[in-house]
Amino acid sequence: MKGSAEIICVGSELLLGDIVNTNAQFLAQELAQLGIPHYYQTVVGDNPLRIQRAVAIACERSRLLLFTGGLGPTPDDLTHETLADFFDTPLEERPEVLADIQQKYERRGRTMAASNRKQALIPQGADVLSNPAGSAPGMIWEPRPGLVLMTFPGVPKEMHVMWQTTAVPYLQNAGWAAAPIYSRTLKFWGIGESDLAEQVNHLFDRENPTVAPYASQGTVKLRISARAASEPEAIALIAPVADEILKIAADPYYGSDDETLASVVGDRLRQTGQTLAVAESCTGGGLGHMLTAVAGSSAYFMGGIISYDNAVKIGLLGVSPAVLETLGAVSAPVAEQMATGVRARLGTDWGVGITGVAGPGGGTAEKPVGLVYIGIAGPEGQAISRAYRFGNLRGRDWIRHLSCCSALDLLRRSLKET
Repeated sequence: MKGSAEIICVGSELLLGDIVNTNAQFLAQELAQLGIPHYYQTVVGDNPLRIQRAVAIACERSRLLLFTGGLGPTPDDLTHETLADFFDTPLEERPEVLADIQQKYERRGRTMAASNRKQALIPQGADVLSNPAGSAPGMIWEPRPGLVLMTFPGVPKEMHVMWQTTAVPYLQNAGWAAAPIYSRTLKFWGIGESDLAEQVNHLFDRENPTVAPYASQGTVKLRISARAASEPEAIALIAPVADEILKIAADPYYGSDDETLASVVGDRLRQTGQTLAVAESCTGGGLGHMLTAVAGSSAYFMGGIISYDNAVKIGLLGVSPAVLETLGAVSAPVAEQMATGVRARLGTDWGVGITGVAGPGGGTAEKPVGLVYIGIAGPEGQAISRAYRFGNLRGRDWIRHLSCCSALDLLRRSLKET
């Protein structure tokens, strides 16, 4: 192993929060897969002095520096010229790079602007890292013995292609890759991060594989990571730990890795040959959106009714006017009747109903913002419901998101029982 890597993402738009820094996430995951340790990430704006300060610090603690951003044709794209200046190396125009940029513009039926010539300027002695998906090339450069720099454009799809086609083979051939790290992430819903962590606390001191808890968008995750020479060896290390966790927390566990609540529910419906319809009030179509985000969902998801107004609940879903009058729209009977009604209206095996107070207004002492009822109607015509109190600290969108996910989880649990 030659040393550790550091990720330096250049762009004032990152510091301003205009875009999410998915490049750092991608590179961190890729470095782990290659077994290259990395301990630091830096985000720096489009300022030559601050970029050079970041480079100076990185050179003291890392041997592989990965840069994203700042390779375009505009005045604030400064990465290559700033690095050349820092290492006291002249820039040179590469004819082959300029010709490639011109050809790409010609294929699009456009004329290359004079400013694009800037993208052909590469520090003397650096190797060009070609960009098949865009006009901004990167570079692989060893400005000092034992220090390697790699630059990529900030556009994620371009950076991903360059990384996979050129950077990964280079790192493997140059001896950077060690025993890679393989991971499996178990996902849970309906349990708090601290509660789950307490139940599996005895596993956190393991060294290989390691177990680490995370929480994101209401999902609690346990990532099991193993360092091994091959994937089969890693799986053999991870499997018994995963089995132990699932024995402890089988009920809230819903899937792993790329699985979502919607995909897990969809798989179960597809396996049983059953269908689903949804009736939504406070979520306004969010649940239907999650379901249809899964490819092939038309095999089991028939559709939904957004019954925002009580007249729609009565007219299309058959909700009792008397119940609405006495208990209100945000109540367990209404959620159950919505689920039963949409199931009957669309002729499906399963129906889901969601009604609640998403806020920011509309709450009362009896029915505060964040109170949501979810109903499930099953193949036998039976209906159940559950009340959720999500609170109002994180706003309307958060309540709607939790409502949709909780509906999927309640349906998942109901499907397990059939």
